[in-house]
Amino acid sequence: MNEPAVRVDTTSPVPPYLQIRAQLGALIVTGRLAEGDRLPTVRQLATDLGLAPGTVARAYRELEAEGLIRTRRGAGSRVAAPPARPTHDHASQLMALARDFTFSARVLGADTEAILAAVRDALGPETR
Repeated sequence: MNEPAVRVDTTSPVPPYLQIRAQLGALIVTGRLAEGDRLPTVRQLATDLGLAPGTVARAYRELEAEGLIRTRRGAGSRVAAPPARPTHDHASQLMALARDFTFSARVLGADTEAILAAVRDALGPETR
């Protein structure tokens, strides 16, 4: 990861660690970050984003708990291998992304219908 692909809006009511987790998770799940890609160190990403290292560390811990990254002392954090077959973890990752999106949409003032319409639009014409 050469440049910070993550942006944090410190004026958002969504906590910065959730913003980092959601953005990195999306980059990994969509393949923009591939297995073995090295993530910036906690300290480097915190500096780049103007955040406390603990904030980035929390996001990394949650990504590791979700099985999206692996961290080894002295070797840093890297994108983990995708599961060989769909697992329950996939469902929990999807639920975490949905919760993050729903929370952010509610903060914007969106009601249930607006949130569902946005999801349908994002899925494409075959879901309308």
